[in-house]
Amino acid sequence: MQWPFEAMIGLRYLRARRRNGFISFISLISIVGIALGVAALIIVLSVMNGFQKEIRGRILGVASHVEISDYNGALTDWRSVSALARKQEHVLGAAPFINAQGLLSVAGNVRGAMVRGVEPALENTVVDVGRKMVAGQLTNLRPGGFGIVLGAELAHQLGVQMGDKVTLITPQGNVTPAGMMPRLKQFTVVGIFKIDMFEYDASLAMMDLRDAQVLFRMGSAVSGVRLKLDDTSVAPTVKGRLRAALPQNTVSDWTDMNASYFRAVQIEKRMMTIILTLIVAVAAFNLVSTLVMVVTDKQADIAILRTLGAAPMSIMKIFIVQGAVAGITGTLAGVIGGVLVAYNIDVIVPVIEQVIGTKLLASDVYLIDYLPSEVNWSDVSTITVISLLLSLLATLYPSWQAARTQPAEALRYE
Repeated sequence: MQWPFEAMIGLRYLRARRRNGFISFISLISIVGIALGVAALIIVLSVMNGFQKEIRGRILGVASHVEISDYNGALTDWRSVSALARKQEHVLGAAPFINAQGLLSVAGNVRGAMVRGVEPALENTVVDVGRKMVAGQLTNLRPGGFGIVLGAELAHQLGVQMGDKVTLITPQGNVTPAGMMPRLKQFTVVGIFKIDMFEYDASLAMMDLRDAQVLFRMGSAVSGVRLKLDDTSVAPTVKGRLRAALPQNTVSDWTDMNASYFRAVQIEKRMMTIILTLIVAVAAFNLVSTLVMVVTDKQADIAILRTLGAAPMSIMKIFIVQGAVAGITGTLAGVIGGVLVAYNIDVIVPVIEQVIGTKLLASDVYLIDYLPSEVNWSDVSTITVISLLLSLLATLYPSWQAARTQPAEALRYE
């Protein structure tokens, strides 16, 4: 196949002669810069996608998809509310709960805890805690038994194991002649769970619903009803239907309860995209300086082509081809490298940690202790298109300058 002469000359100019090796080196640097920028953008966005997905999955393993509560904090008719909620489309399970705060004490060692009263049989239908037990079972919680299930990190901080006693101090006090005194109740550790999410492993304690009703003086009421859906993305729709069916109650979903966190992640992702796109832009516009030097170096060649009848547009095409090939090469190299690293990040990071001898991710800071990754091909496509467009834009000014070359001026001193 006969290629257009503009493409043949543009490709030939990519291979600089020995005396112009510096120009060839600058071209290589531009290609490498584009490749690194594209790869970095793909890797960072893939890690952020994986981090967001992993944290969302872990949060939803403990938190409810939809939550129904009462404005005054005590839901008395929770059984009818639960029955109505189960009839809704997409609802897989419903369970009552009591949420409260307390202090857990063992031999002078005190830790704050988020205390949750649950119905063990129903709780397993809405969250994954029952499948994350490292000791005991959630069903070990029985009415009147005053057993307690602790997160693994919380149990470690308290220094307790299965069968040990812990004292729960509640903010609801007893009135005594000496004044208001906090209520204390001793519990037996009947289970330990590990969600692999520090926030819950280090703070969540679960007890039987009836024990919690007695301890927190709730009577037969509960804090609310938690629902599990077959698809978390329909939570806002189910919430809207329940609000219409239960106007006297408060209905929220997981996007409301964790809105600040997911909004922060989304904002961070956007800002990282903008910053790394600027890196790609800087690398792409390095092509401008490269092509300007090539145009300056090829003034005589351009003049000869013009005298042979080449149109200004043909001259432009020659240098557009040269810049576009460099941009395409750098972009493709970056996409391939970025995708390969993103897919193997779970192997690469442990090797780096082993080499430097330190842990890059601490679970108490980053919620998880490893680096997840999820390659989103729509992100990859967007990055590819942006990089190619920036590379193409970078070729326009030098190509336009080349097309304006006057043959007589260029050949005056030849």
